[in-house]
Amino acid sequence: MTITPDSLEPALSVRQVLTLERVLAGEPEVVAGAGHLDRPVRWVHVAEAADVGVMLSGGEMVLTTGVLLAGDEDKQAEYVRSLHRAEAAAVVLGLGRAFPAVPDVMRRAAERCGLPMVVLHRPFPFAELTEEVQSRLVRRKFAAISLSEAVRTELTALITAGAPLQRLLDEVARHSACPVVVTNLAHRVLGTAGERPAVDDVLRDWERIARQAGGVEGDGWIRAELGGRGERWGRIVLCGYRGDTATGRLLADRAAEALVLHRMLAGGAACSWEEQSAQSLLTDLVSGVVPARQLLPRARAAGLPVNRRAFVPLVVRDGDPARLERLMRLLGLPGLVAELADGVTAVLLSLPRDQDAGALAAHFATRLRTETGPDHTVVAAAEARSAWDDVPTGLREAQHVADAVADSSAALDLPPVVRLKDVHLRGLIRLLRDDPHVQSFAERELDGLLRETDEDLLSVLRTYLATGRNKSRTAQLHHVSRPALYRRLEAIQVRLGVDLDDFEQAASVHIALLAHDAQQQ
Repeated sequence: MTITPDSLEPALSVRQVLTLERVLAGEPEVVAGAGHLDRPVRWVHVAEAADVGVMLSGGEMVLTTGVLLAGDEDKQAEYVRSLHRAEAAAVVLGLGRAFPAVPDVMRRAAERCGLPMVVLHRPFPFAELTEEVQSRLVRRKFAAISLSEAVRTELTALITAGAPLQRLLDEVARHSACPVVVTNLAHRVLGTAGERPAVDDVLRDWERIARQAGGVEGDGWIRAELGGRGERWGRIVLCGYRGDTATGRLLADRAAEALVLHRMLAGGAACSWEEQSAQSLLTDLVSGVVPARQLLPRARAAGLPVNRRAFVPLVVRDGDPARLERLMRLLGLPGLVAELADGVTAVLLSLPRDQDAGALAAHFATRLRTETGPDHTVVAAAEARSAWDDVPTGLREAQHVADAVADSSAALDLPPVVRLKDVHLRGLIRLLRDDPHVQSFAERELDGLLRETDEDLLSVLRTYLATGRNKSRTAQLHHVSRPALYRRLEAIQVRLGVDLDDFEQAASVHIALLAHDAQQQ
């Protein structure tokens, strides 16, 4: 996409020209084509010739006294038709000696053609209007060119500095002073920028808006296609731009150029924008910083079905997001996927309420573990939520469950989908690990070992308690003889001041060790 000064066309509209002081002095009256006053005026041309149309290139406001048309109704009608064929913006007729009143033939012809026709009831020097409009157009074109260069320079500098997509969109929104939305060809929102309330208003009704913005432009909705080498893969939309249309197109085109360059420098990974969009949404849901209700328009615009749905929150450990996306498409499960942290991926499934959410989640997890192996992937889940406001709690619960089985060896005997009830005490401790009382309890119970940070004794204690105090199994796992193990267990008991053969004391130490391990992750 190439933008040149000639392509900017920063025109005034017919309506704007009629509000100029010099024009108002001529007492203008619109007598035909009143519904087309927003046509752009690219130039003002004074012409009396009957065949004026051959001298025009489109967008001109033609000024005439009609002196060569008086007394010939055929010429009058043809004059208007020729202006229409030349795509003139409007015709302005100065009433006077040639036409003391509005010529009905010209008025009817202009109305049929949809050509704005304006008459001036007071004598008016056309030269003044020509000078006024031309100077304004030149100033606007110069301003448009300057804006074009400024936007291009700023966006290019951001891209060179490695700025993310969001930073570019924020800059476009700053220049356009309206919400900015980037979508793929299916109208799925990949990124937004602008004042949050205004953006939310746009996203709240995005399905309807997208259908309109994908077709004709109007009311400040200006779009530019994203793509290159004969392939389109998205679009950027200025939503409700309040400036003139030409400048809005300029901003949209400059933004599109920058986004295409951004994608090229990123190796053509357009799908990463979808991943970033899903990641931003799911991260905000998990954090709870933004109320779930405020995130609903973003979820709907991102392509997530939200009406009369059951939401299944999942957290997958050691699962590749791209693999999860492919599997969801294969199984026909709509939802969002995003990596929350290294090796931790959130999945939010959106299912019809009449489907068995638990069975579908289990089928998804089974297929995933079949592909990756049960030793490598853990799928943690919370119960399905029928209310959108409950989704953040569900995602956090699934994350807690995934944390509780972070140790792959602990996941070997677990079901394909692990829930809070499957992790028992370990899950409870994970949920409470940030509680200061739990932290104090862990430090107090393990103080004798933590003070000297004896990792070998901590490891032996961890294995001994995890195996149900099975000395033979513990010795085998640590590759030591039983007498050597006994000596280590004795050292542990002395340092902690406990008797590990006593169930209550051993349970207390076990809980403290689980809390300590949870706090380290």
